[in-house]
Amino acid sequence: MNNRAPVARKNQPVWLKLVRKLKNLGLIAVLLLLWQYVSTSVLDSTTSILLPPPTKILIAAWELISSGELLRHARDSLEREMMAFLWATVSIPIGIAMGRWKWVDEQVDPLMEMLRPVPPLAWIPLSILWFGIGDTQNEFIIFLAIFFPILLNTVTGVKSIEVNLIRAARCLGASEWSILWRIVVKAALPQIVTGIRIGLGVGWMALVAAELVGANSGLGFLINDARTVLRTDYIIVGMVTIGLIGLLIDQVIRELGRRLLPWSRVMAR
Repeated sequence: MNNRAPVARKNQPVWLKLVRKLKNLGLIAVLLLLWQYVSTSVLDSTTSILLPPPTKILIAAWELISSGELLRHARDSLEREMMAFLWATVSIPIGIAMGRWKWVDEQVDPLMEMLRPVPPLAWIPLSILWFGIGDTQNEFIIFLAIFFPILLNTVTGVKSIEVNLIRAARCLGASEWSILWRIVVKAALPQIVTGIRIGLGVGWMALVAAELVGANSGLGFLINDARTVLRTDYIIVGMVTIGLIGLLIDQVIRELGRRLLPWSRVMAR
């Protein structure tokens, strides 16, 4: 019966799937109504500036979208995130080497364990001195945030491979390169993708924090700029946009993982 349930859900009509989705939004709708009531009926006109009602935030969102300002800042933040991710992919071969060869792990692990506990945001003062305020400085902070989750998951994925698989491959005459690519890398892929998913999420949070203090554009800059002119509605629009983009990034990585690694139980979650 458990095996038939997912199949039955896939065959459901579109309208029924939509109803199920809307049911999950019930709590959000209640909170929005409560928010609207408190802002318009409980708070006075002065205090309501600090917590504008959802209707005013929708108007502010339309202003930012129609002017192109919101899209420009979101684009700049995404570009920094993707560039930093490209830099951080160097953690994959490093993690594979650490997991595969003990001597590499013994040499590299102490350095990584010393740097890993340092929060990425603690590097902001140094990064501003090194790179100035701009894209490179922000990308460096995001790189640090993405690097370690990918590295640790890659090392874990490689070390968790059953030794008998590698021994069997050697008995069949497989070369070291063939073992590395056909067994080690492929078996560790689910963990690597999980590391990418976690890393991008942490990197997105670090990016916004870095933009608050060291950027001339981006969603973090938008929020900080709105704070200086007391545009609380713009601040909340920026926060909601950050949350939606973060959710979208996570869903894209999960879907890619399911499609590329259909055998993985980790990706099925």
